[in-house]
Formats: sequence, C-alpha cells, structure tokens
Amino acid sequence: MFKKIADKIPSVLKNKYLLTGVAFLVLMMFIDRNNLISQYKMRKELGGLRKELKFYRDQANADSIELSRLLGDSLELEKLGREKYMMKRDSEDIYIIVRKPKVKK
Repeated sequence: MFKKIADKIPSVLKNKYLLTGVAFLVLMMFIDRNNLISQYKMRKELGGLRKELKFYRDQANADSIELSRLLGDSLELEKLGREKYMMKRDSEDIYIIVRKPKVKK
C-alpha cells in the first residue's frame, strides 16, 4: 500500500537535499525572528530615522549659526527680543494689531 503511494510521488520531491533546502528557505523567510516581513519593516523604520536624524542635524546647524549671529550682534538680539518675545523698553508702548479673517457669504 505504501509502495503504491511512494511510486506516485515524483522523484524530485523525494530528494532529501531539495526538501531540506526548501524547509530551510521557508523557515528563514517566514518563521524566523528575522523574516522578510520584519526585515522590510526595519528597513522602512531605518529610512524614517535617517530622515529624522538629518532634519535634527540641519536644525542644530541652523540654530548654531543663529546663536553665533545673536551673540555677535546686539542689534540682532534686540530685534529678536522685540519681534518674537514682545519685549520693550520702559518708555515704549506696544500695540498689537490683529486682523479679522474675511467671512465668505
């Protein structure tokens, strides 16, 4: 009975090296901790982290340049304080004008 079933199986599928190789590939591609899906996700995350790193490095360089500019020029420091932080001298008054958005009818 088993002999009849064994004779119906093609000889390619009886090759133990081929079966071992296929089992190894299935294990590595789908079952292993470092399978293809997790590798894809990690590469995608790595790309995002690299973009984020580049953004923060560029931001740090821009901030360093602005800091050196502000420390070197007192007029620039005063301008930044007035515009960004609404600072004023004791003898000055500040008026803030807020424009209303146009309403569409």
